[in-house]
Amino acid sequence: MAIGRLVRSKNSAMIKLVYFASIREQLGCDEEQLSCDDNIRQVGDLVSLLVGRGEPWSAVLGDASVLVAVNQEMSQACAAVSDGDEVAFFPPVTGG
Repeated sequence: MAIGRLVRSKNSAMIKLVYFASIREQLGCDEEQLSCDDNIRQVGDLVSLLVGRGEPWSAVLGDASVLVAVNQEMSQACAAVSDGDEVAFFPPVTGG
């Protein structure tokens, strides 16, 4: 799996992104360190940034059923993200 890395700029936060299961397979990436500016304050901002990368990001992360955890706690789009956080994306869990 590929690991993406971005150089940290002076006024940016570093957020670790982790992709699980089918999301990892579709993106061809298991994790990356993302340098984010002050415009990325919430999970929803981060998702918008990633969807803006185009395909396959927009198809995979634009799906409203994708689950997100910030620092290993289930989160909503309004959850805050900041320097040093880990944000994980995974498909919904089904069971029977």
